[in-house]
Amino acid sequence: MTSLATLLPEPLDLGGYRAGTPQRAGALTMVPVYGPARPGIVPPRSGLKLKRVVGYGQVELSNGAREGVAIVPLHIGYIQDAAQNHALCASALLGAGQTRRFDDACCVQAAQGGYLEGRDQWFFVLPAELRASALALRGQHNYSKLWDEISELNRACGLPSRGHLEQILSRRRATLTQFQSRLELMPGQLGALFFLGDRFAGLELAPDPVYFAEVWTALVCFAYGVAAWRAEPEPEEARPYEAESLAELRAELARDRAVRLAEVASWMPAPARDVRMVEEERYLDLRLSTLTAGGLAGQVVTEHGRPVYASVFTTR
Repeated sequence: MTSLATLLPEPLDLGGYRAGTPQRAGALTMVPVYGPARPGIVPPRSGLKLKRVVGYGQVELSNGAREGVAIVPLHIGYIQDAAQNHALCASALLGAGQTRRFDDACCVQAAQGGYLEGRDQWFFVLPAELRASALALRGQHNYSKLWDEISELNRACGLPSRGHLEQILSRRRATLTQFQSRLELMPGQLGALFFLGDRFAGLELAPDPVYFAEVWTALVCFAYGVAAWRAEPEPEEARPYEAESLAELRAELARDRAVRLAEVASWMPAPARDVRMVEEERYLDLRLSTLTAGGLAGQVVTEHGRPVYASVFTTR
Protein backbone atom coordinates (compact mmCIF):
# COMPACT_ATOMS: atom_id res chain seq x y z
CA MET A 1 0.00 0.00 0.00
CA THR A 2 3.04 2.24 0.38
CA SER A 3 4.16 2.87 -3.23
CA LEU A 4 1.97 4.11 -6.08
CA ALA A 5 4.50 3.26 -8.78
CA THR A 6 2.42 0.46 -10.32
CA LEU A 7 -0.85 2.39 -10.54
CA LEU A 8 0.17 4.39 -13.61
CA PRO A 9 3.56 3.34 -15.00
CA GLU A 10 5.50 5.25 -17.66
CA PRO A 11 5.04 7.78 -19.13
CA LEU A 12 3.62 8.93 -15.76
CA ASP A 13 6.03 7.81 -13.05
CA LEU A 14 4.52 7.83 -9.55
CA GLY A 15 7.53 6.14 -7.98
CA GLY A 16 8.24 9.10 -5.70
CA TYR A 17 4.81 9.01 -4.07
CA ARG A 18 3.65 6.86 -1.17
CA ALA A 19 0.30 6.16 0.44
CA GLY A 20 -0.53 6.64 4.11
CA THR A 21 -3.10 5.20 6.51
CA PRO A 22 -6.67 4.89 5.11
CA GLN A 23 -9.55 6.83 6.61
CA ARG A 24 -13.21 5.96 6.09
CA ALA A 25 -16.39 7.98 6.29
CA GLY A 26 -19.38 5.85 5.34
CA ALA A 27 -18.99 4.72 1.73
CA LEU A 28 -15.99 6.97 1.11
CA THR A 29 -12.43 5.88 1.87
CA MET A 30 -9.56 8.34 1.53
CA VAL A 31 -5.91 7.33 1.57
CA PRO A 32 -3.48 10.25 2.07
CA VAL A 33 -0.66 10.54 -0.46
CA TYR A 34 2.76 12.03 0.31
CA GLY A 35 5.56 12.84 -2.06
CA PRO A 36 7.90 15.44 -3.53
CA ALA A 37 6.59 19.01 -3.42
CA ARG A 38 7.00 21.48 -6.27
CA PRO A 39 6.86 24.95 -4.69
CA GLY A 40 5.89 28.07 -6.60
CA ILE A 41 2.57 26.92 -8.08
CA VAL A 42 -0.27 29.34 -7.33
CA PRO A 43 -2.97 27.61 -5.22
CA PRO A 44 -6.56 27.69 -6.52
CA ARG A 45 -8.45 29.49 -3.75
CA SER A 46 -6.07 32.28 -2.80
CA GLY A 47 -4.62 32.93 -6.26
CA LEU A 48 -7.16 31.86 -8.88
CA LYS A 49 -10.41 33.77 -9.36
CA LEU A 50 -13.46 33.68 -11.59
CA LYS A 51 -13.27 37.18 -13.04
CA ARG A 52 -16.60 37.18 -14.82
CA VAL A 53 -19.18 35.18 -16.75
CA VAL A 54 -19.09 36.60 -20.27
CA GLY A 55 -22.11 34.66 -21.51
CA TYR A 56 -23.58 31.16 -21.47
CA GLY A 57 -20.64 28.76 -21.67
CA GLN A 58 -18.08 31.59 -21.57
CA VAL A 59 -16.12 32.46 -18.43
CA GLU A 60 -12.94 34.32 -17.62
CA LEU A 61 -10.48 33.15 -14.96
CA SER A 62 -7.52 35.17 -13.73
CA ASN A 63 -4.31 34.38 -11.89
CA GLY A 64 -4.01 37.30 -9.51
CA ALA A 65 -0.60 36.33 -8.15
CA ARG A 66 2.40 38.54 -8.84
CA GLU A 67 4.52 35.52 -9.65
CA GLY A 68 4.02 31.83 -10.26
CA VAL A 69 1.92 29.81 -12.68
CA ALA A 70 -1.58 28.71 -11.66
CA ILE A 71 -2.74 25.19 -12.43
CA VAL A 72 -6.51 25.32 -12.85
CA PRO A 73 -7.95 22.23 -11.11
CA LEU A 74 -9.60 19.83 -13.52
CA HIS A 75 -13.40 20.32 -13.63
CA ILE A 76 -13.41 23.30 -11.33
CA GLY A 77 -16.76 25.11 -11.15
CA TYR A 78 -18.02 28.22 -9.39
CA ILE A 79 -21.19 28.95 -7.47
CA GLN A 80 -21.68 32.71 -7.41
CA ASP A 81 -24.25 35.17 -6.20
CA ALA A 82 -26.86 36.30 -8.78
CA ALA A 83 -24.99 34.95 -11.80
CA GLN A 84 -24.80 31.87 -13.98
CA ASN A 85 -22.95 28.87 -12.50
CA HIS A 86 -20.37 27.19 -14.72
CA ALA A 87 -17.74 24.46 -14.62
CA LEU A 88 -14.73 23.89 -16.85
CA CYS A 89 -14.25 20.74 -18.89
CA ALA A 90 -10.45 20.79 -18.64
CA SER A 91 -7.53 22.04 -16.66
CA ALA A 92 -5.30 24.94 -17.79
CA LEU A 93 -2.08 26.81 -17.06
CA LEU A 94 -2.23 30.56 -16.32
CA GLY A 95 0.82 32.76 -15.91
CA ALA A 96 1.11 35.41 -13.20
CA GLY A 97 -1.38 38.21 -13.80
CA GLN A 98 -2.94 36.42 -16.78
CA THR A 99 -6.67 36.46 -17.52
CA ARG A 100 -8.00 33.79 -19.86
CA ARG A 101 -11.37 33.24 -21.44
CA PHE A 102 -12.81 29.72 -21.72
CA ASP A 103 -15.49 29.35 -24.40
CA ASP A 104 -16.15 25.62 -23.83
CA ALA A 105 -17.35 25.84 -20.23
CA CYS A 106 -20.40 23.87 -19.07
CA CYS A 107 -23.36 25.81 -17.77
CA VAL A 108 -24.52 23.84 -14.73
CA GLN A 109 -27.63 25.88 -14.00
CA ALA A 110 -30.29 25.54 -16.67
CA ALA A 111 -32.54 28.49 -17.52
CA GLN A 112 -31.12 30.97 -15.05
CA GLY A 113 -29.96 34.35 -16.27
CA GLY A 114 -27.28 36.71 -15.06
CA TYR A 115 -23.85 37.67 -16.33
CA LEU A 116 -22.55 39.62 -13.33
CA GLU A 117 -18.92 39.81 -12.37
CA GLY A 118 -18.00 37.08 -9.91
CA ARG A 119 -18.65 37.94 -6.26
CA ASP A 120 -19.48 35.94 -3.16
CA GLN A 121 -18.17 32.94 -5.08
CA TRP A 122 -16.99 29.53 -3.95
CA PHE A 123 -15.68 26.72 -6.08
CA PHE A 124 -16.35 23.02 -6.41
CA VAL A 125 -15.13 20.15 -8.56
CA LEU A 126 -17.70 18.34 -10.69
CA PRO A 127 -19.12 15.20 -9.07
CA ALA A 128 -17.51 11.93 -10.15
CA GLU A 129 -20.66 10.93 -12.01
CA LEU A 130 -20.15 13.81 -14.48
CA ARG A 131 -16.39 13.93 -14.90
CA ALA A 132 -15.84 11.45 -17.75
CA SER A 133 -18.48 13.17 -19.88
CA ALA A 134 -17.14 16.63 -19.07
CA LEU A 135 -13.61 15.66 -20.08
CA ALA A 136 -14.86 14.14 -23.35
CA LEU A 137 -16.77 17.36 -24.10
CA ARG A 138 -13.77 19.67 -23.76
CA GLY A 139 -13.44 21.94 -26.75
CA GLN A 140 -17.13 21.73 -27.66
CA HIS A 141 -18.86 25.12 -27.51
CA ASN A 142 -22.25 24.07 -26.21
CA TYR A 143 -23.18 25.53 -22.83
CA SER A 144 -26.01 23.03 -22.19
CA LYS A 145 -23.94 19.92 -22.96
CA LEU A 146 -24.12 18.55 -19.38
CA TRP A 147 -27.76 19.36 -18.61
CA ASP A 148 -29.09 15.90 -19.46
CA GLU A 149 -26.54 14.16 -17.25
CA ILE A 150 -27.08 16.65 -14.45
CA SER A 151 -30.80 15.91 -14.68
CA GLU A 152 -30.09 12.17 -14.42
CA LEU A 153 -27.86 12.74 -11.39
CA ASN A 154 -30.54 14.84 -9.70
CA ARG A 155 -33.08 12.10 -10.36
CA ALA A 156 -30.73 9.50 -8.84
CA CYS A 157 -30.44 11.73 -5.75
CA GLY A 158 -34.22 11.91 -5.39
CA LEU A 159 -34.36 15.52 -6.56
CA PRO A 160 -36.33 17.18 -9.39
CA SER A 161 -35.00 16.10 -12.79
CA ARG A 162 -33.53 19.41 -13.94
CA GLY A 163 -30.19 20.60 -15.27
CA HIS A 164 -29.49 22.46 -12.03
CA LEU A 165 -26.41 21.17 -10.24
CA GLU A 166 -26.96 23.62 -7.37
CA GLN A 167 -29.86 21.41 -6.27
CA ILE A 168 -27.12 19.09 -4.98
CA LEU A 169 -24.17 21.38 -4.33
CA SER A 170 -25.99 24.22 -2.61
CA ARG A 171 -29.13 22.67 -1.13
CA ARG A 172 -27.28 19.56 0.13
CA ARG A 173 -24.11 21.43 1.02
CA ALA A 174 -24.54 20.94 4.77
CA THR A 175 -24.76 17.17 4.26
CA LEU A 176 -21.86 17.00 1.82
CA THR A 177 -19.51 19.12 3.91
CA GLN A 178 -19.73 16.54 6.68
CA PHE A 179 -17.14 14.54 4.73
CA GLN A 180 -14.70 17.38 5.29
CA SER A 181 -14.95 16.97 9.05
CA ARG A 182 -15.18 13.17 9.07
CA LEU A 183 -11.99 12.76 7.01
CA GLU A 184 -8.82 14.42 8.28
CA LEU A 185 -6.42 16.32 6.04
CA MET A 186 -2.99 15.21 7.25
CA PRO A 187 0.13 17.36 7.71
CA GLY A 188 2.29 17.21 4.60
CA GLN A 189 -0.43 15.56 2.54
CA LEU A 190 -0.38 16.60 -1.13
CA GLY A 191 -2.74 14.07 -2.64
CA ALA A 192 -5.22 11.29 -2.02
CA LEU A 193 -6.60 8.03 -3.32
CA PHE A 194 -10.38 7.86 -3.16
CA PHE A 195 -12.52 4.72 -3.01
CA LEU A 196 -16.30 4.41 -3.13
CA GLY A 197 -17.29 1.25 -1.31
CA ASP A 198 -14.69 -1.28 -2.44
CA ARG A 199 -14.12 0.40 -5.82
CA PHE A 200 -11.25 2.68 -6.78
CA ALA A 201 -12.66 6.10 -7.73
CA GLY A 202 -9.76 8.44 -8.31
CA LEU A 203 -6.26 9.74 -7.68
CA GLU A 204 -5.64 13.42 -6.92
CA LEU A 205 -2.15 14.92 -6.69
CA ALA A 206 -1.23 18.55 -6.03
CA PRO A 207 2.07 20.39 -6.39
CA ASP A 208 2.41 20.90 -2.64
CA PRO A 209 0.41 20.60 0.60
CA VAL A 210 -0.81 24.22 0.44
CA TYR A 211 -2.39 23.68 -2.99
CA PHE A 212 -3.98 20.41 -1.89
CA ALA A 213 -5.39 21.98 1.26
CA GLU A 214 -7.11 24.63 -0.86
CA VAL A 215 -8.72 22.09 -3.21
CA TRP A 216 -9.46 19.56 -0.44
CA THR A 217 -13.04 20.66 0.30
CA ALA A 218 -13.99 20.73 -3.38
CA LEU A 219 -12.70 17.18 -3.83
CA VAL A 220 -13.84 15.41 -0.68
CA CYS A 221 -17.26 17.08 -0.42
CA PHE A 222 -18.30 17.48 -4.05
CA ALA A 223 -16.14 15.48 -6.50
CA TYR A 224 -16.34 12.29 -4.41
CA GLY A 225 -18.76 13.21 -1.64
CA VAL A 226 -21.86 13.23 -3.85
CA ALA A 227 -21.43 9.57 -4.83
CA ALA A 228 -20.54 8.67 -1.24
CA TRP A 229 -23.67 10.41 0.06
CA ARG A 230 -25.82 8.44 -2.41
CA ALA A 231 -24.22 5.18 -1.29
CA GLU A 232 -24.13 5.96 2.44
CA PRO A 233 -24.43 2.60 4.28
CA GLU A 234 -26.36 1.91 7.44
CA PRO A 235 -24.28 2.66 10.56
CA GLU A 236 -22.36 -0.35 11.80
CA GLU A 237 -22.66 -1.46 15.39
CA ALA A 238 -19.43 -0.68 17.20
CA ARG A 239 -17.42 -3.71 18.25
CA PRO A 240 -15.97 -3.26 21.76
CA TYR A 241 -12.36 -4.16 22.30
CA GLU A 242 -11.67 -6.91 24.81
CA ALA A 243 -8.30 -5.54 25.92
CA GLU A 244 -7.63 -5.48 29.64
CA SER A 245 -4.52 -3.30 29.49
CA LEU A 246 -3.08 -0.44 27.46
CA ALA A 247 -0.62 -2.78 25.78
CA GLU A 248 -3.39 -5.16 24.73
CA LEU A 249 -5.46 -2.25 23.41
CA ARG A 250 -2.55 -1.04 21.32
CA ALA A 251 -2.08 -4.54 19.93
CA GLU A 252 -5.76 -4.78 18.95
CA LEU A 253 -5.63 -1.37 17.29
CA ALA A 254 -2.52 -2.40 15.36
CA ARG A 255 -4.25 -5.59 14.18
CA ASP A 256 -7.29 -3.59 13.05
CA ARG A 257 -5.11 -1.17 11.10
CA ALA A 258 -3.26 -4.03 9.41
CA VAL A 259 -6.53 -5.67 8.38
CA ARG A 260 -7.84 -2.35 7.06
CA LEU A 261 -4.66 -1.69 5.09
CA ALA A 262 -4.81 -5.12 3.47
CA GLU A 263 -8.49 -4.64 2.62
CA VAL A 264 -7.96 -1.25 0.96
CA ALA A 265 -4.87 -2.51 -0.89
CA SER A 266 -7.04 -5.24 -2.43
CA TRP A 267 -9.31 -2.54 -3.89
CA MET A 268 -6.51 -0.99 -5.94
CA PRO A 269 -7.01 -1.46 -9.67
CA ALA A 270 -4.67 -3.64 -11.67
CA PRO A 271 -1.70 -1.75 -13.11
CA ALA A 272 -2.92 0.33 -16.02
CA ARG A 273 -1.92 -0.75 -19.49
CA ASP A 274 -1.62 1.27 -22.67
CA VAL A 275 -1.29 4.55 -20.79
CA ARG A 276 -1.68 7.31 -23.34
CA MET A 277 -0.87 10.98 -22.73
CA VAL A 278 -1.74 13.69 -25.24
CA GLU A 279 -0.23 17.12 -24.63
CA GLU A 280 -2.81 19.90 -24.56
CA GLU A 281 -0.74 22.97 -23.66
CA ARG A 282 2.53 24.06 -22.09
CA TYR A 283 3.91 26.90 -19.99
CA LEU A 284 7.71 27.10 -19.73
CA ASP A 285 8.71 23.58 -18.64
CA LEU A 286 5.21 22.56 -17.50
CA ARG A 287 3.22 20.25 -19.76
CA LEU A 288 -0.54 19.72 -19.39
CA SER A 289 -1.71 16.42 -20.89
CA THR A 290 -4.87 14.36 -21.11
CA LEU A 291 -4.38 10.81 -19.87
CA THR A 292 -6.34 7.70 -20.80
CA ALA A 293 -5.61 4.16 -19.64
CA GLY A 294 -8.22 1.43 -19.81
CA GLY A 295 -10.97 2.46 -17.40
CA LEU A 296 -9.11 5.58 -16.25
CA ALA A 297 -9.06 9.13 -17.59
CA GLY A 298 -7.99 12.56 -16.43
CA GLN A 299 -5.37 15.24 -16.85
CA VAL A 300 -1.85 15.63 -15.51
CA VAL A 301 0.80 18.34 -15.40
CA THR A 302 4.41 17.24 -15.63
CA GLU A 303 7.75 19.03 -15.45
CA HIS A 304 10.76 17.31 -16.99
CA GLY A 305 8.73 14.10 -16.89
CA ARG A 306 7.89 14.35 -13.19
CA PRO A 307 4.24 14.66 -12.09
CA VAL A 308 3.36 18.05 -10.61
CA TYR A 309 -0.44 17.76 -10.65
CA ALA A 310 -2.82 14.92 -11.49
CA SER A 311 -6.55 14.31 -11.41
CA VAL A 312 -7.29 10.80 -12.68
CA PHE A 313 -10.61 9.03 -12.18
CA THR A 314 -12.46 5.91 -13.23
CA THR A 315 -14.71 6.05 -16.28
CA ARG A 316 -16.75 2.91 -15.51
